[in-house]
Amino acid sequence: MQIRSVGIDLGKTTFHLVALGDNGKVLLKKKFTQKQLIAFTANMQTCLIGMEACSGSHFLGRALREQGHDVKLIPAQFVKPFVKSNKNDFIDAEAIAEAVERENMRFVPIKTDDQLDLQALHRVRDRLMTRRTALINQIRAFLLERGIVFAKSPIRLREALPEVLENVNENLTPRMRNLVAMLWSEWKDLELQIVQMNDEVERIASSDEACRRLRQIPGIGPLVATAIVATIGNGAAFRKGRELAAWLGLLPNQHSTGGKVRLYGISKRGNCYLRKILIHGARAVVLRSKRDRIAMGPWMTSLETRAPRNVLIVATAHKLARIAWAVLSSGQDYRAVPEALTV
Repeated sequence: MQIRSVGIDLGKTTFHLVALGDNGKVLLKKKFTQKQLIAFTANMQTCLIGMEACSGSHFLGRALREQGHDVKLIPAQFVKPFVKSNKNDFIDAEAIAEAVERENMRFVPIKTDDQLDLQALHRVRDRLMTRRTALINQIRAFLLERGIVFAKSPIRLREALPEVLENVNENLTPRMRNLVAMLWSEWKDLELQIVQMNDEVERIASSDEACRRLRQIPGIGPLVATAIVATIGNGAAFRKGRELAAWLGLLPNQHSTGGKVRLYGISKRGNCYLRKILIHGARAVVLRSKRDRIAMGPWMTSLETRAPRNVLIVATAHKLARIAWAVLSSGQDYRAVPEALTV
């Protein structure tokens, strides 16, 4: 029995394996727990194994690679066209086994433990910031019902909130005062946790060689640098910077037919978190940098005369993504080269 490819449909507790032969015929169908699967593949002939890129796939991918298998992770949307008829776990595993054989298929690199740690750090920080925003909005809503209004900035609310709680003349009942005091205490705890997260990101960005090289690029600070390294590593998954920008959704969404090209707004595909902070970094470059001191300054000034401000910001984020890929893939420092106005 010569196995050509294997597809594994991952679950929380159960894993479904389908093996295909040289003629595409199903040779094997089995259901395992995680430990049973690792024991089974250890005694199986080395072969090409495909899995969907999802939670748990990076751990299992590393474990199977240590056994000598050629393991590849596939984005779930690229597996769906290979699913035949109805859907169940074995049909999904068979579709993965067929998709992994395609030479032009796009794969996801298996992340290291350090990358997963960085990715988890960013996700926890993003959740804390979302929770802080919701908390601030709730405090504002409660006080607005009592006729207490503050300026838009959270700093104004933070500065005035202690006085509101201490002032007995404010139109607050004892119960509402206790609730707002509890929310204020929660806000301070969240601020402390976010500061600790920021310090950890800064420490990692200062000690990691790839992050230090990325921070030489205008608009890329410790947060963006660590997020890029956690997501794409050394950039080997992409052949050129344009592919990275397209994966991030920073290219126009195209719908062309009959020789007529139609380009719309950016596609917003890929990693939305990385795209968001890249655009924030680009916004800082566009609005705050002294353009006569950076290489892309003349290009930004020229584009600003022809396009709206937000288009300029997204185009700058696109350029930053391509520069970041070049720095990571080459292993060299960022070298600023003045650009012509026609670029």
